Amino acid sequence: MDKLKLAEQSLVHDDIPEFKSGDTVNVHYRVREGDKERIQQFQGVVISRKGTGPNQTFIVRKISAGNIGVERIFPLYSPFIAKIEVKKEGDVRRSKLYYLRDRRGKAARIKEKDRRMTDNNSNAKAAAPKEEPVAEKEEASSEEE
Repeated sequence: MDKLKLAEQSLVHDDIPEFKSGDTVNVHYRVREGDKERIQQFQGVVISRKGTGPNQTFIVRKISAGNIGVERIFPLYSPFIAKIEVKKEGDVRRSKLYYLRDRRGKAARIKEKDRRMTDNNSNAKAAAPKEEPVAEKEEASSEEE
């Protein structure tokens, strides 16, 4: 491998959660003001993801006070991103949600992904009876005879 690819791989880390366009995320971003540093939160809907490897970026759009839309572009592997939290998973059919820029109020809402189906499947597996106790009951009934 050449030195450029090695340098790029060192920038990529695995602590970033999986998210896609339509998801509502809360990005904790480190901001320097003079000699002080603080963490600023930016919560909104991911309207786009671009790039590959360490050059990936994503755009988050939030509605600020007075119904003004604010968009911010974040590099995915930026050292200034402290944490990314996925608040809601959106159910969208597009990878780029630029059409939300023209919509206001209820028209700009995104359907939330229905998680009940995945929750029910995991509970059904956990609630299934084990076969070992059944075998013990059969042995107990054969001893009684």
